[in-house]
Amino acid sequence: MSLEITNVTRRYGEVTAVSDISLSMAPGERVALLGHNGAGKTTLMKMILGLTHLDEGSISVFGATPGSHAARSASSYLPENVAFHRSLTGREQLLLLARLRGVGRRPADELLERVGLHRAADRRIATYSKGMRQRLGLAQALLGKPRVAVLDEPTSGLDPISRGDFYNLVNELSSNGTAVLLSSHALTELEARTDRIAILLEGRLVANAPLAMLRSQARLPIRLRVAARPEKSDEVADRLGAVRTSGRSIEISCLQDEKLGHLGRIAALESLIEDVEVAPPSLEDLYRYYSGGGSI
Repeated sequence: MSLEITNVTRRYGEVTAVSDISLSMAPGERVALLGHNGAGKTTLMKMILGLTHLDEGSISVFGATPGSHAARSASSYLPENVAFHRSLTGREQLLLLARLRGVGRRPADELLERVGLHRAADRRIATYSKGMRQRLGLAQALLGKPRVAVLDEPTSGLDPISRGDFYNLVNELSSNGTAVLLSSHALTELEARTDRIAILLEGRLVANAPLAMLRSQARLPIRLRVAARPEKSDEVADRLGAVRTSGRSIEISCLQDEKLGHLGRIAALESLIEDVEVAPPSLEDLYRYYSGGGSI
């Protein structure tokens, strides 16, 4: 395993920030770490990086103890709010960090190109926007081909195009065998871009599974949205025993094992409808369910 967390607990006085967490990541796996502010995400990340000690349990980063030279060499970190020397240019800052990681100039220049900073590479960081500083932070997190990448709110300050480019880089990292632990409040963009979802609640791990499995376990309603033909919406709603939500739109809420029966009844009204959309529970729905202890 690239990352192995076993029965880890961390206390601050009488407050237990992380309680008996076990979590492992295979090479190339992308795991989204979710939780409210104060749920324990940052504490867990700091323990993985060797910045905070463990009270109980153990963590292995590519076979090494967090904080050791081997673990630092195998891992990288992108904090939510990156901070660089404002008097340096982007290129100077990245080259400095590259030397510290034992990486040459060429990879640093290539990374500036990949994160879209090649045209601003020789400008002082003091002139960078927040999004540009975040992209520079992403470049430093990619230096040295890390085996474990810990990314805390990495798309903060990025525009939609840059966010898409960022996830392309994450996919590239993953395909090259890097395990990526990604914390973000932007749930919608995580749904199709991670392999597994881990949810923390008050320091406890309350969910840890692929999205499809979380949906199966939660048994939240599926929504079937039917678009009726002009002037047929009332008839369609009556015949389906459903609710007309707006205009020609009719919505049916059902459980997974009821879906096929409803789709069969909808198909029988083919001449009265234009389209049907099946909307499974979103990651936001599941997050609210697991972090709130009940359905929404």
